[in-house]
Amino acid sequence: VQLVESGGGEVQAGGSLKLSCAVSGYTRLWCMGWFRQAPGEEREGVATVDSDGMARYEDSVKGRFTISRDSAENPLYLQMNSLKPEDSGIYYCAHRPWPGYCSPDQDREFSYWGQGIQVTVST
Repeated sequence: VQLVESGGGEVQAGGSLKLSCAVSGYTRLWCMGWFRQAPGEEREGVATVDSDGMARYEDSVKGRFTISRDSAENPLYLQMNSLKPEDSGIYYCAHRPWPGYCSPDQDREFSYWGQGIQVTVST
């Protein structure tokens, strides 16, 4: 399974970015998620979406970020609005290859990870 993120970059506070994650090598995708890691910080979950489309978010991004997936072509998206400097970091998409309850605090259950992409929000 290969996951490749795209769409990162630098944006001013209050701006928007949309991340995409292309997936190959897997016929059925179960729980998909976005995670991020800021310098000197531990990795944290941002949002997850299961195969039925149920989305869950980390509290600090609720109302600002939207995770979505296209079941026909398998890509995963993260629309990020009203970005803040504290949203800066390396963003990773990930896949957990089994069904069931899926949430951003389950990062240890995710088996497949992309290489990550930088998001920088400047003041």
